[in-house]
Amino acid sequence: MSVKYQKSNTIFSEFKRKGGGEVSHYCPGCGHGVVHNLIAEAIDMLGIQDQTVFCSPVGCAVFGYYYFDTGNIQCSHGRAPAVASAIRRVHPNPVIISYQGDGDLAGIGLSHILHAANRGENITVFFINNAIYGMTGGQMAPTTLLGQKTQTTPRGRQELNDGDPMVMCELVSQLNPPAYVERVSISNTQGIMKTRQAIQKALKCQIEGKGFSFVEILSPCPINWKMTPVQAREWMLSTLEKAFPVKCFVDRIAEREAEVFRPKAIAKMEDEALLDLLVGDKIIPAENSPKIENQRVKIAGLGGMGVLTSGTLLAACATAMNLQNSWVPSYGPEMRGGNSFVSVCISNQKIASPVFENPTVLIALSNQAIDIYEESITPGGILIYNSSIIQRKLRRKDIKVFPVPASELAQETGVLATQSTILLAVYALVSKVIPLQIMRDTLKSSLKRQNLFDANQKAIDLTVEYCQLNNFLGE
Repeated sequence: MSVKYQKSNTIFSEFKRKGGGEVSHYCPGCGHGVVHNLIAEAIDMLGIQDQTVFCSPVGCAVFGYYYFDTGNIQCSHGRAPAVASAIRRVHPNPVIISYQGDGDLAGIGLSHILHAANRGENITVFFINNAIYGMTGGQMAPTTLLGQKTQTTPRGRQELNDGDPMVMCELVSQLNPPAYVERVSISNTQGIMKTRQAIQKALKCQIEGKGFSFVEILSPCPINWKMTPVQAREWMLSTLEKAFPVKCFVDRIAEREAEVFRPKAIAKMEDEALLDLLVGDKIIPAENSPKIENQRVKIAGLGGMGVLTSGTLLAACATAMNLQNSWVPSYGPEMRGGNSFVSVCISNQKIASPVFENPTVLIALSNQAIDIYEESITPGGILIYNSSIIQRKLRRKDIKVFPVPASELAQETGVLATQSTILLAVYALVSKVIPLQIMRDTLKSSLKRQNLFDANQKAIDLTVEYCQLNNFLGE
């Protein structure tokens, strides 16, 4: 039996990631399914399924990994071009697709797409323009037409209040680096055929190393337009395509030489030279790195207490010891006084995730820090806290506790912010993970203000004296 037509190999035959079945999550009459099939057909035709990486951010197409049997990365809202650019810089050979909607690309991601285009990134962008925020219920999008009614413009979009629709092909085509920019429509069969050609051409442009290609695809959204699928296609022909003319804006593919837009080779630096650049010349050889249990250290306090600086210092110490480490900060918008914390992982093994909920060590500088994180400490873990400020009774009985009057000791250095260095030095001493000399050697490169170097060294000296007097070291 001969097969006349079958589903593309690039589209899963059953959508197991969606929970099973062969029905997509898209609404009846939605254009995403049509475009998905056209892209999948192009991938099959070009033989690039195993090379393709699909980047889909927030929007109706956020679940691209339900359908495409390719490499898939689900990106943050608007950031797909940035993720695609990062992949290109690391891996020169994949075929990278950024698949975005109008709210995503022309709204929150506007700067990302324009800068990716202006850099001439060798990626392909498929921009689905249905003139509305489809996923979240039909609000006005950057591409909503003047007079078009949406959930947030019930009387229609008004130029005075809402501005004109964003015309993305026109914007992108004003830049010199893009190699190919075209707007197409899937309003009818003829339009679908032209869309198929544009998709194939854009992918070939990337495969040949010719640079940035951008295809805007006018697509129906019958549910949010409050139309039947047939009415939606008719409205596209009569109205949408007049507001967004269907045409090729830029085609520089023939005049471009291959590889022009590939990233230039970056000179490689040997590991020892890189470590020396980051933390100086006091580096423990890898074979002498200590064998430690995985450390998940959370340092928490208020802005201005030196929380982030102490986290940087701890990570730099781990780097100097040839230990795997990660440093992830979190802080509020306040310059001073807002809650702030930093998460540092240290391990002999590769770190699967820099994010964790249960620290093995909590270094708390403020009352808020102890209130928020005390219960999250791993049983048997360590709590080191600033007893100058935190004076309430602790609830945990299954952890090792080290109260330190860090603010009072810091006053002796003349710099109150050294309180975080004091608590970090306590961690180094009681955990024996970081040798104190490594901390001293690494201190200078970790401080933003070099004039505080001596004060921090004095803080370490005071910490050693305090720990010895209070028998923290068990000796």
